[in-house]
Amino acid sequence: MISLTDVNFEFGGRYLYRDASWQINPGEKYGLIGANGTGKSTLLRVLNGQYSIESGTISKLRDLSIGFLNQDLLSYSSDDTILHVAMQAKGDLLQMEADIEDILLKLEHDHSEEILHRLHDLQVAFEHAGGYDLKHKAEQVLEGLGFSTPDLARPLSEFSGGWRMRVMLARIMLQQPDVLMLDEPTNHLDLPSIQWVEQYLRDYKGTMIVVSHDRYFLDKVVNYIAEIANEKITIYKGNYSFYEKEKALRDELQQNQYENQQQYIKEQQRLIDRFKAKASKAAMAQSRMKMLDRLEKVEAVAGKASSVRIRFRQDLNPGKIIAKLEAKDKSYEKLCIFQHTECEIERGDKIALIGANGKGKSTLLRMLAGAEKFDGNLEDGYQVVKSYFAQHQLESLNLDNDPLTELQEFATDADDATIRGILGAFLFSGDDVFKKIKVLSGGEKSRVALAKTILSKANFLILDEPTNHLDIQSVKILTEVLQDYEGTYIVVSHDRFFLSQIANKIWWIEDHKIREYPGTYEEYEYSRKEKEAAAKKEAKDSKAAPAVKKEEVKKAPDENQEQKKQQKKLQTRFSNLEDKIATLKSKKQDLEVQLSKPEVYQVPDKFQSTLGQFNETDQALQQLNKEWEEVFELLSQYGDK
Repeated sequence: MISLTDVNFEFGGRYLYRDASWQINPGEKYGLIGANGTGKSTLLRVLNGQYSIESGTISKLRDLSIGFLNQDLLSYSSDDTILHVAMQAKGDLLQMEADIEDILLKLEHDHSEEILHRLHDLQVAFEHAGGYDLKHKAEQVLEGLGFSTPDLARPLSEFSGGWRMRVMLARIMLQQPDVLMLDEPTNHLDLPSIQWVEQYLRDYKGTMIVVSHDRYFLDKVVNYIAEIANEKITIYKGNYSFYEKEKALRDELQQNQYENQQQYIKEQQRLIDRFKAKASKAAMAQSRMKMLDRLEKVEAVAGKASSVRIRFRQDLNPGKIIAKLEAKDKSYEKLCIFQHTECEIERGDKIALIGANGKGKSTLLRMLAGAEKFDGNLEDGYQVVKSYFAQHQLESLNLDNDPLTELQEFATDADDATIRGILGAFLFSGDDVFKKIKVLSGGEKSRVALAKTILSKANFLILDEPTNHLDIQSVKILTEVLQDYEGTYIVVSHDRFFLSQIANKIWWIEDHKIREYPGTYEEYEYSRKEKEAAAKKEAKDSKAAPAVKKEEVKKAPDENQEQKKQQKKLQTRFSNLEDKIATLKSKKQDLEVQLSKPEVYQVPDKFQSTLGQFNETDQALQQLNKEWEEVFELLSQYGDK
């Protein structure tokens, strides 16, 4: 379908691709990856014909149609309804429909055979092309992307950039091009919409190229990975998880070949240096020099991005309870967000707050941060120090500073290597660290604010979409930072791989209340799917089940009552175990501190006594954790705790 051969392309004074080749065949679905700045979005524009290459060839099938979703579409606006904008994907059908309407109007006073034949031909063609299904399909796609039915009649101009991007995505989907190119399609989608798009793209029969930093998304929708690195395009047959394994094997093989070749070159060079001055051996030395010149050099594997290990320092150790929130009511005009709900955050909680947009996730974070008024009460725990990060909360940045100075002034006790390392992790390298913050884009400012949050000494982090504007490597670094963090945090993110790595509790908002699942994201997803499957089976069985006998009806309440008693006992036991575990964790931390003090470890008897207490506490904690897991398994059979 599309073939790139020995393509060279220079942009901004440097080569993005040099002698790069890529063969794209029908039905192949590619994930296009690479570090920021390697030219992923640029390559999509090259394929689309927007940029001209310096040399090489690009061949395409004649009449090949390409649908390209890019970030520039955020600025597109129209006073047409979003349903009509989406349906513009089939402009020929809309024109045909308008022609049919015109003929129907003419038929009110003109009944000639020519008009009737014209109407018949148009209606047949319209039906054959799927015209009568177009509106239904457009409604289905838009609602799958998160729009409500009343939204479909609203003009596009009323929606924010992220929602406009969804409309443009719907239009491209309805267009059904031969090649679908998507540049960061999940950037402005919530989890339900991402899952809907995943299903759509899995079923999509055409060829696809998608740029994304969402590993889960790539694993679900692509069967090839095209990596841009070292000015070349390398193809891996498989999804992102396969690419990671295969990439490690290829890198290891290439590095071994490189080292062997370097050793060989050194040996040959020693012989050349030894004999080139001797007349009898000069010809041999010249021959070897020519051989080395002709040798196809193996490139060294590019060094892995440096791993930034930041040890969080917390000036204050908080109490067991970090925050208690009771919300009697939180509404925006007629929109109710919370009603008669409460939540509690304990020390050590790593909470992922998930769900569809518009449910109140960001509102809840602002309420916890004390930045949002509501009818109710927020009670912060003992010695709790908060740090709140949100995409639009950038007021704390000094616009006249550069990123390096901003972080140096904020974290005065951090060394320059740490500060430059974390700036590099958040995509600021070279002279970028000296640009004035006032000239940075909104995304760049957000990354500076996130870097400040990470360098704070807070023991409670409130993070709203911290993974936006980060590439896969930067998300990985942020993941490592949070995994090392000993404090408490609550995070809103739509990056499921990120959530699966950093959360030990899942929260979501349902029926204006905060719900909780006491486990990891993967456990939550497994539990959710099990419940959905059980609910479907129960609904199916209830339709097929025979009438229940009176004796069975009488028996059921007793069995149900017994189940409730057992569940209540387990819940009490679960709560007691959590309290004991929290107490022992605190004791263990105190003993660790004692063992590090000179007045303890310099006195053998005192050290041995304290060490014995530490070991006993650790063993007891392990036993309680095992018991907690057993009770949790039993509780999960009854549903939510």
